[in-house]
Amino acid sequence: MQQNNRITDSEDDWKNVKAVALTSKIKPDPVLELVKSMTKAEKRSFRLYATRIGDSKNAKFVALFDAMDEVAVFDEAKILKKSGIPKSQLANVKIYLYHQLLTSLRQSGVDGYDDISLHEQLDFARILYAKGMYRQSLKFLDRAKHQAVDRQQFTIALEIVEFEKLIESQFITRSSTTRADDLTTEVQNLSSTIQKASEFSNLAIQLYALYLKRGHVRNRNDIMFVEDYFTKHRPKFDVRRQGVYEQLYMNLSNYWYSYILQDFLACYRHTQRNVDLFAEYPMLKQSMSSLYFKSFNYLLESLFYLRHYSRFKEALEAVHTEIVKRENIINQNAEILARSFYYANRMNLHFMDGTFSDGLEIVPELLDFIKENENKIDQHHILVFYYKVACLYFGSGNFKRAISFLNKIIDTRDEDVRSDLQCFARILCLIATYEGGDDLMMEYQIKSTYRFLVKMNDLNVVQREILAFLGKFGTFYRSDINKLFRALHEKLLLYENMPYEKRPFLYLDLTSWLESKMKNVSVQEIIRQKFIRRSNMQQPSLGVTGNPRI
Repeated sequence: MQQNNRITDSEDDWKNVKAVALTSKIKPDPVLELVKSMTKAEKRSFRLYATRIGDSKNAKFVALFDAMDEVAVFDEAKILKKSGIPKSQLANVKIYLYHQLLTSLRQSGVDGYDDISLHEQLDFARILYAKGMYRQSLKFLDRAKHQAVDRQQFTIALEIVEFEKLIESQFITRSSTTRADDLTTEVQNLSSTIQKASEFSNLAIQLYALYLKRGHVRNRNDIMFVEDYFTKHRPKFDVRRQGVYEQLYMNLSNYWYSYILQDFLACYRHTQRNVDLFAEYPMLKQSMSSLYFKSFNYLLESLFYLRHYSRFKEALEAVHTEIVKRENIINQNAEILARSFYYANRMNLHFMDGTFSDGLEIVPELLDFIKENENKIDQHHILVFYYKVACLYFGSGNFKRAISFLNKIIDTRDEDVRSDLQCFARILCLIATYEGGDDLMMEYQIKSTYRFLVKMNDLNVVQREILAFLGKFGTFYRSDINKLFRALHEKLLLYENMPYEKRPFLYLDLTSWLESKMKNVSVQEIIRQKFIRRSNMQQPSLGVTGNPRI
């Protein structure tokens, strides 16, 4: 009975994947998408807002809102019928509704967003200034400026100081004989802080883009290129005068540099510093919620590659607690990020302790999450989800289902999105095809995989060994199979810790797979045994005193 249920669950999972693929081809309507993203409280606030700007019963934009709230997908005929709006007026009413929705959301969301609240005070100051009430305007600006600096909103603080300069140039307040010098110094300090943070932020995003394009370093030339790029673009800084923003983005750029180079201990140390900064400046959890959760995700990824199970599990539980409490998740974007990171790392937890079959329990929930947020999750992260799900199925022995998810990656036409992931998806698919006993597909897949790896310039020694081994498998005598598995295992062990050849082992636990064939047990059992042995040993020191705390 349990086995039948699992098969049914897998079929339902695959239906969800196909549903995501089909619906993702439909271009979403921006107005309907915004309506569907609103909470019940936001919809209630909008209806109250609508009553204040006119007769809501006769307002066409309210009728359109109600019609869109009732439909699941954009169906023009159904919306026109429900709203009673003539087709010729629909486009204009949609534009007006979109504007009113954003206005309502802005008003209702002032308290939850530091930047919106500060901009509101800046708007008030501008209104007072336009009416010639300069002293009152300056009072608003002074209060907003101090709040902006306290909340590390330096860009807004600079905008406020520039406005103060404008007023002082027209209206002499005589509040201080050094007023001009004070404002000039404030502008210089804020500009310097923003520039340094921006330079490190630019470097971080460029390194991230480089990783998406090329993945981890593949050879000495890759390392020289990345080191040279990092050295040329890294801003000069004075550690004694660094602001918190500059520190955050410097640590982030250092993380991506180390991640591309596969120096995961350095990755851990850099991202742990960011986690500690958020603990030291808790107000940043709201204004920088995305980086807050990304820092925890990078911490978890570093611990995963370092195989530091206890610290990894502690950090994962802390993130889950934060999602449940929702105290610092202030918008849907932050919640989607947090849940994405939690799902990915929860699967990583099962990879670490060898409980692949148990990990399949999360798959239906994950696929529902992807389906619900298909327009809010980028293609890169969806492919990563599919690869991890495929690994769960492979580890649990369901090779057919693993191949189904791997094909979703292989069929992706955008070669700029994780080309390295596509390469290793083909390798794992080839191994899963062999495990599934589909000999007819083996020869075709070997040639196809070989051509793709050559095309992507991603054919390394480990991949050549795997392709050569599987390509000759049909010529082996059955009595020699175990001996050949051992020979390949011995070869791969030599490459596992080599700087340029260890990259495949980040995606596939090839040695554990070979050991499972040599001992005639499941790969899940092999990885589980290794985990138990590691658990009985003292885990290595990470060299950082910080804790993965929220």
